[in-house]
Order: sequence, then C-alpha cells, then structure tokens
Amino acid sequence: MKAVTSNVTRGIPLKARLACADNSGAKELELIAVKGYKGRLRRLPKAGVGDVIICSVKKGKENIRKTVVYAVIVRQKKEYMRADGTRVKFEDNAAILVNPKTFEPQGTEIRTVIAKEVVERFSAIGKIASIVL
Repeated sequence: MKAVTSNVTRGIPLKARLACADNSGAKELELIAVKGYKGRLRRLPKAGVGDVIICSVKKGKENIRKTVVYAVIVRQKKEYMRADGTRVKFEDNAAILVNPKTFEPQGTEIRTVIAKEVVERFSAIGKIASIVL
C-alpha cells in the first residue's frame, strides 16, 4: 500500500451509506470504522478516496448481507484536490470489497468509474477496473 499523491479531503463520516461498485454481491454498505484512523477524543472518524474501511453490508445477496467486511473507497461526493491543482468530485460515494489481509478485490470486475488515487495505492484494483478517472 503506497501513499496517495493527492490531498484527499475526507468527506465520508461514520454511519454513511456507500454504493458497492463491484460484482461481489453487495449493493449497499454502511461505514462502521476507518482502518488506521487516529483522531481526537470523541471526534467521529472520516474516510476519503483510497482509504481502507470496515463496513456492514446492508443490501445485497442473502449470503453476504449482515456481515462485516473490509472495503476501499473508490468515489466520493466531496471534492478533493490533486497535485496538479485540479479538483475532482463524483456524483456518489462508492466502495469495493477487499480481502482483509492482502487488500485484493473480492469481485472480478468494476464497470463504473473509479478514482486514479485508488489505482496508485492498490494496483490490483486497477487491473479489474474498466474506467479510471
């Protein structure tokens, strides 16, 4: 896992609902924790593009619903700035499910757009993505 070159504003708070962008069987995820987050006392954790998060599956196939899974955020509504000065924002918040130990994707394809910062940090996600913006 490498560092991200962009200055990503963390715009997704705890208890936020995210769309699942891969074909792993989950449809909607709820953020319950941010991996590696170190914050101030009583401040709710926030996550941004490229962060590893722990989620609960709220909607999807019966065998994966109501389980706790690891995911990587691939899109966020809150705009963030890249190193070249451009600002990027998407129309929804989305994540894909990953393996907890190796951070490799559980699904086999991503048909929607994902951010370039995710591919910088996790190259295995870039291999299954169709559009990288």
